[in-house]
Amino acid sequence: MQSKKLREMLDAPGIIIAPGAFDSWSAKLVEMTGFQAVYMTGYGTSASVIGAPDIGLLSMSEMVTNAKNMAAAINVPLIADADTGYGGVLNVIRTVQEYERSGVAAIQLEDQVLPKRCGHMEGKELVPMEEMVSKIKAAVHARSSKDFVIIARTDARAVNGFEDAIVRAQAYDDAGADVIFFEAPQSVEEMKKVAATIKKPLLANMVEAGKTPFLTSKELEEIGYKIVIYPSSTLYAATKSMLEMLKCLKETDSTKDYLDKMTGFGEFYDLVGVEKARALESSFK
Repeated sequence: MQSKKLREMLDAPGIIIAPGAFDSWSAKLVEMTGFQAVYMTGYGTSASVIGAPDIGLLSMSEMVTNAKNMAAAINVPLIADADTGYGGVLNVIRTVQEYERSGVAAIQLEDQVLPKRCGHMEGKELVPMEEMVSKIKAAVHARSSKDFVIIARTDARAVNGFEDAIVRAQAYDDAGADVIFFEAPQSVEEMKKVAATIKKPLLANMVEAGKTPFLTSKELEEIGYKIVIYPSSTLYAATKSMLEMLKCLKETDSTKDYLDKMTGFGEFYDLVGVEKARALESSFK
């Protein structure tokens, strides 16, 4: 079980680096590069699955389907965005059950209203703290294995200020969340205050050009963080590369001028595992 593996990683020394992925192939590339965990970004999933922004348009079933495909493609723990839990406490219970059955190791639940917004967007609204506490308790109750990790995220820093966000984070800790995700602290000093206050493992969200200081994993570990995610990095890199290639094709009527920036047929053939699949097929003949 990948959830047990993630639990062991949380108990072991060192920070867990989980680059973001938005589909099975990007998840496999994260694993191939040697990272010990993968983060399924709702931001990237929304763009990849329906070509739309992360504003609460994807259903729970669509998110779970993507999570299931990604978890099946890799052999490291997958941490999955589960947005707001898609409703009240009964919805949260079903959400936890469906995600756990999908094979992910952990889910992240946030205290925004539905429809939600990406954590570094403006215009976020929050549910009452008591409602989120009930959701966390429901999530803890719903999991079939105690190894399944519940991550509670508060977006209160951008809405009500730092102090309210701290109060919420402490309440979510007390409610039974395994990891606290304090979204978008705006300075290193704030990050240090969070680490000094919250005793559960902390997750840092490193978004390029976001509201939080962009620190290295070593710097985050020194502050007191246990997990760091890079939710948008693969999405941004892939998007820029595809746009550049398509522009080259449009302007030159060929991709020849872009070949040195592309994976070749043979390299992709090896990466995607064609020979391994053929060997498996041959073993049954």
